[in-house]
Amino acid sequence: MLYLVMPRGHTFGWGICGKYLTRELSALSPLTLITEPFDLKDIGDDYDYILFKSLATDQNTFLASLNGSLHDPVIQAITDHTLMPLQPKIRGSKNIGYTFFETSSLSPENISQAGSRFDLIAAGSTWCESILRKHGLNNTCTVIQGVDRSIFNPCENQKVFFRDQFVIFSGGKLELRKGQDLVIKAFKVLQDKYDDVYLINSWYNHWAFSMQTLAASPHIHCDLGAGDYYAMIDKLLADNGIDLRKVLTLPPKPNIAMAKIYRNSDCGIFPNRCEGGTNLVLMEYLACGKPAIVSNSSGHRDIIDEENAILLKELEARPFVQYDGSTTLWDEPDLDEVVDRLEWAYHNRDRLTSIGENAGKSMELHTWQRAAQKFFDLTQN
Repeated sequence: MLYLVMPRGHTFGWGICGKYLTRELSALSPLTLITEPFDLKDIGDDYDYILFKSLATDQNTFLASLNGSLHDPVIQAITDHTLMPLQPKIRGSKNIGYTFFETSSLSPENISQAGSRFDLIAAGSTWCESILRKHGLNNTCTVIQGVDRSIFNPCENQKVFFRDQFVIFSGGKLELRKGQDLVIKAFKVLQDKYDDVYLINSWYNHWAFSMQTLAASPHIHCDLGAGDYYAMIDKLLADNGIDLRKVLTLPPKPNIAMAKIYRNSDCGIFPNRCEGGTNLVLMEYLACGKPAIVSNSSGHRDIIDEENAILLKELEARPFVQYDGSTTLWDEPDLDEVVDRLEWAYHNRDRLTSIGENAGKSMELHTWQRAAQKFFDLTQN
């Protein structure tokens, strides 16, 4: 038996990760998923819902009946830089954590507690692993997330919509770390020069506190105001000179619906300042055989190179204050380089095809089956 303690869902990163690891690990071992109550709309797929209902137990009920440590391995999500397990009371014969964090500095107390709570911590990127090792936690390794190749693949990836426009895709929850301020500023430059540019953004953020970090941007004015999501995004874009007729703002969408969005774009742009993982949205975009402009930074470096992406190399480590008041070093992309690379992509659409083909091939090895197998092997050693 294997116990998995993770979120599950289909519109946010941790939920997608938990969903796929549950599915693939259940093919390798008897499994119990310990999670919050859910229904079909939380899972987004009838088949997955049936599977998860057969595997899941309500975490509150489970905790109430818990008496000591479990006799089998436990894999738990670690959802922030405190390195706390999602459910600290649940312990097994072997305790493995899975973590993604975006800070260069971890407290000695958190490192010490993590060392005693976990037999092993799997990091979502080699960058994340290196931060753990730098702070003295050596019982760690890297497990890179996967891509569902049945959905995100280069097959039939030519545009059906917006054929007469150069469509730029930007994805990731709206916050300073994800670099949407750089996207807005760079798009404004192209918009003012070329009539056929179009921006599709998928920036929905479930957490308002992190969305407000964009106000610290050195590049744009950010006063999100109140109102619904569309009104906030329209205000943000209009306040910074973006022609709203050249923008499509997407609501939160099921993960499986994003492949169609990716395929109907010409180039992605990901000037992220830091990624504790490999950036699941970027991985899916590349898997569809699409070229992307990507900061050569942190977790991105595990999946990109000169052949499969257009790299942003002019990066400067700068201190940023996070929403909890702590300070971290992130890589600040150079705005002029972002504009230059975006304009290069606009004028070299024939070159984008080969970059996209390389991107699709490079993602073939990064499957959820591979990630699950690595976790399973870790429980057996």
